[in-house]
Amino acid sequence: FTRCSRKSMTIYSKGTLCEKQEEEFNWLLKEEVHAVLKQLQDILKEASRRFSMPSPGLEGQLKQENFILGSSTMDQVKGVLTLQGEALTQADINIKVAKSSQVMHFAFRDDKQWKLQQIQDARNHVNQALQLLSSHDQSYHFKTGAEVNKLMDAVMLQLTRARNRLTTPASMTLPELAASGLMKMFTPPMPGDVMVNFYINLSKLCLTVYQLHVLQPNTTKNFKSAGSSVLHNPGAMFEYNNTKFEVSHVHKVECVVPWLNDTLVFFTISLQLCQQLKDKISVFSSFWNYRPF
Repeated sequence: FTRCSRKSMTIYSKGTLCEKQEEEFNWLLKEEVHAVLKQLQDILKEASRRFSMPSPGLEGQLKQENFILGSSTMDQVKGVLTLQGEALTQADINIKVAKSSQVMHFAFRDDKQWKLQQIQDARNHVNQALQLLSSHDQSYHFKTGAEVNKLMDAVMLQLTRARNRLTTPASMTLPELAASGLMKMFTPPMPGDVMVNFYINLSKLCLTVYQLHVLQPNTTKNFKSAGSSVLHNPGAMFEYNNTKFEVSHVHKVECVVPWLNDTLVFFTISLQLCQQLKDKISVFSSFWNYRPF
């Protein structure tokens, strides 16, 4: 955009844009803003679709995907998880007990499934961003740059929250994990010295297994309850149901969920588009002060 010359500025009343800038700015508000909004809607509709992929040939059902958890360097924990949208509908886990090398097998009860709150929240934030965009369709007339910026800030806030839900798993204390409904999902029931947790980290579905041992009353003089964390380390202590425990072993296994990676890419592209539009609007900020920006 070309700046008005000092000579041309004297022709117009104080504080106005020269005619060239006025035309360019009006074109931006009328045409380019809506082109960017359409582009954002297309990208975010694709992102939203990733959260609810239909099952081929089964109308109304979400696609089920199986993911194998394990590590080439560690065989203490192995498993197969079935993900259907935001829900883990089945988990089949083998845990090798550290002391005896005995393998314990657990699976979700048939009547249970576990909602992954991170995926549910991220999807909701995407849908809120789409609602904001659809409320300003092609027939809507933006009157000021400030109005565009306000919309972009609101959309960026939802997209940032969506991304943060996938990149920042919730911290939990060990008593919170012990009391979690997840512990009641399995058959046979989890023993009192094993705890598990599922969470999303970026595009990975993670399973953490904690093996515990009970602290005897005569060994608790240095007891210090661990705080809240995504991943607790061996040696962490906590009290639950009047019993003191210490984490003896921690095993973490994970697998990549490709469509989660897709959604993170869509979030990044959309945030860049929003910022680029804001930058174009700001180019005009030096050309006027007679109307709000």
